[in-house]
Amino acid sequence: MKQALASVAALLLGTAILLTGQGLQGVLLPVRATMEDFSAFSIGLFGGAYFLGFTLGCWRGVAMIRRAGHVRVFAAMTAVASAAPLLHGLWVNLATWVVLRGATGFCFAVLYVVIESWLNERATNENRGIVFSAYILINMTVLAVGQQMLLLDDPMNLELFALISVLVSVAAVPVLMSVQAHPAEVEQAKIDFRSLYGNSPVGVIGTLAAGLNNGVFWSLAAVFITAYASDPNTAAWFMTSAIIGGAVGQWPLGWWSDRVDRRWVLVLICLLGAIVSVVTWLATPHLGLNAILGLGFAWGALAFPTYSISVAHANDWASPDTFVQVSAGLLLLYGVGAIVGPLVAPVLMSVLGASALFLFNAVVFTALMAYTLIRIRRRPRVADIHQRDFNEAITAARTMSVVYEAEVDAEEEGRG
Repeated sequence: MKQALASVAALLLGTAILLTGQGLQGVLLPVRATMEDFSAFSIGLFGGAYFLGFTLGCWRGVAMIRRAGHVRVFAAMTAVASAAPLLHGLWVNLATWVVLRGATGFCFAVLYVVIESWLNERATNENRGIVFSAYILINMTVLAVGQQMLLLDDPMNLELFALISVLVSVAAVPVLMSVQAHPAEVEQAKIDFRSLYGNSPVGVIGTLAAGLNNGVFWSLAAVFITAYASDPNTAAWFMTSAIIGGAVGQWPLGWWSDRVDRRWVLVLICLLGAIVSVVTWLATPHLGLNAILGLGFAWGALAFPTYSISVAHANDWASPDTFVQVSAGLLLLYGVGAIVGPLVAPVLMSVLGASALFLFNAVVFTALMAYTLIRIRRRPRVADIHQRDFNEAITAARTMSVVYEAEVDAEEEGRG
């Protein structure tokens, strides 16, 4: 294990620093926007702009890497992503923030493509699970650390924006100074959404649902919690509790999905997720902070693994020559959901209150559960083919990107 991680240590260190800044930025911007009296719809626009940029970055990232190489692209994207938070702090207005969030989403999407394709290049079939387990653990951990950095200063000051800029800039140092061999060029895949849906309807709809739920959470959860807490720093604790829940729930659910029809795991996740969401929606105004944090933990443990299991199910049915197309298409669908969700949920919040954010989540969970049950009746489980291990479905709370692998263990014996 040590040897496997040593070959990507510099990249993992740079990723940890980068995502620490990303974690702080994710909670600082909606908190500052709330303190500046931006409407919930405006804050939803920021989230939608981020994921629009993210989707475009995923679409164009491979071409950029092919043209300039991994290292140059990483340096360029960190430079732009470092400038954005400083501009956020200097120019506080809706139009500027929407543009900057879109630019940030584009940069981080390309950075994730660089990181994950690089990790895949360095990993082997024997150690890929170890390498990406470490990667996912780093993602969850440093995002939580970044959230807690909100407590270091007043969100109304420029200092926290400057700290984000410093972290993103410094993240490039270990990567640029690494003496490890750079990954080979990757081929750009053509995405066929009709074939993607025919390959795995539940994988497609599950990924879209995950984008709807997670996009809303990252964009508007801070708005929700600040409506029920006088201290804006409470947002950091709430979002951290959800991230920790996601880290805790990821592997037990993934381990179980390796041993049963993954669709039944999705059904259970959706059932429990809908219940937690409804309780959060109805009970939050009457609960104390600790209870709200507990609900955030439970929600994260159910919502964040939805993407992972949906992707794993889709890959169970993918043949080796379509693996890249499947991964790219699912990522783009996730981005579409993450764009739409922050634009729709604020409508409910404006009518029913901030906690109606979780009414939106409950509707998404319920719809996915109903659709999955219908598909289970129409198509048998993937029992007769070799399911890909869950930990090879490269996933992290916010860093889903195209996966490049030379070999795939799954055999194609049908379309599922």
